[in-house]
Amino acid sequence: MSATPLRRILIPLAATAAIGLALTGCTGDIAANDASNTDCADYGDYGTFKDNAEVTIGGTIQDDEADRLVESWKDFQACTGITIKYQGTKEFEAQIAVLAEGGKAPDIGIIPQPGLFNKLADAGFLKKAPKAVEANVDKFWSADWKGYGTAADGTFYSAPLMASVKGFIWYSPAEFKDKGYEIPKTLDELTTLTEKIAADGDHQPWCVGLGSGDATGWPGTDWVEDYVLRQAGPDVYDQWVKHEIPFNDPAIVKAFDAVGDIIKNPDFVNAGLGDVSSEISTEFGDAGLPILDGKCSLHHQASFYEGFWKKADESKVTVAPDGDVYAFLLPPVSADAGQAVTGGGELVGAFKSSDAITATLTYLSSDTWANNRVKLGGVISANKGLDPANAGSDILKQSVEILQDPDTTFRFDGSDLMPGAVGTDSFWKGIVSWVSGDDTKKTVDTIESSWPTS
Repeated sequence: MSATPLRRILIPLAATAAIGLALTGCTGDIAANDASNTDCADYGDYGTFKDNAEVTIGGTIQDDEADRLVESWKDFQACTGITIKYQGTKEFEAQIAVLAEGGKAPDIGIIPQPGLFNKLADAGFLKKAPKAVEANVDKFWSADWKGYGTAADGTFYSAPLMASVKGFIWYSPAEFKDKGYEIPKTLDELTTLTEKIAADGDHQPWCVGLGSGDATGWPGTDWVEDYVLRQAGPDVYDQWVKHEIPFNDPAIVKAFDAVGDIIKNPDFVNAGLGDVSSEISTEFGDAGLPILDGKCSLHHQASFYEGFWKKADESKVTVAPDGDVYAFLLPPVSADAGQAVTGGGELVGAFKSSDAITATLTYLSSDTWANNRVKLGGVISANKGLDPANAGSDILKQSVEILQDPDTTFRFDGSDLMPGAVGTDSFWKGIVSWVSGDDTKKTVDTIESSWPTS
């Protein structure tokens, strides 16, 4: 699984229990093509390797997504002679630093979020990115994306891989057409639309689910992050996640209150699911499904939510502008403002050095890899050399175009950038307490007090 909230769904494991363990899990072995049956025109620059050249890669990507990942480098293996061994495991994040310290890390790691990248880079575990990789990133990615793979001292270590776009609002195109609702172009227009749906009296406009096991609350952090970025702008967003301004800064309070005007308002939620408190017990994967029954009109969730619609029943749910459901991006403050989006993705870093590792890293940072992987379905990349037509659905094509738009400001999911004591603990818990009745001041003050002092 990639470019999804996998890190949030999994129960964290203690790193201390990982001492002496090797990464195990899904290996996704797929035989490489014979070079004689493969068009190697796109792979000549990577060189030809003999003597059983092998590269190991570890990450959190598992199951069908791991199979597609392995498929994406099949031709590369055939043309270069490099054998790539991939192991995907949910323990990757908890184990990788211990493994690196013991010299047992894989050659390459697919790092699921910048917080972990920073820990590995600061500890000196990662190798500086080869020049060819940096050249690819300078060509194919924005400065924002390159920055997430760059350490505090300015050293570039890790190239981006896949991506997701957060902040989509899912809706029923048929309902919008029948009732004359229009896609809002500003946050004020979204508020007006919300009020109109509520006034029409058929149902409350929004359905919300914050449930996710031990990670319950994270969908609410996505709401707040989206509003901070749009209302306060990217500079304030960056200061917030770095704690250059406190968590209880007025800009953050304003975002909480704006989100609360929707998800804490009993007139606006929780359509088809219960009262406001039902948001906490409703699993995030189930929360949007009332749209299919006409019990809900709007649901806030990322591009990956496309895969959840088929949970409704065994029949196929069409995700398209004229289908059963589709999505528009949470709008900006003003119609003439450039689009700002939050999202997620992975970074690819090396723990060891060799010519075969350099070739593999260079391929994974190329437009060739991005197009090969996206053609296989289910994911996207922010790589500017990716042809949006290769994306497997309308919503994924829209996501690629958003990421490739030079006027789009991209920021990584804020809680993934914060220290774990905040981003995956007090922020999640604070959302639950806030929805349960705590006011904004108490919530942000409590989260601020949890921020590590060193």
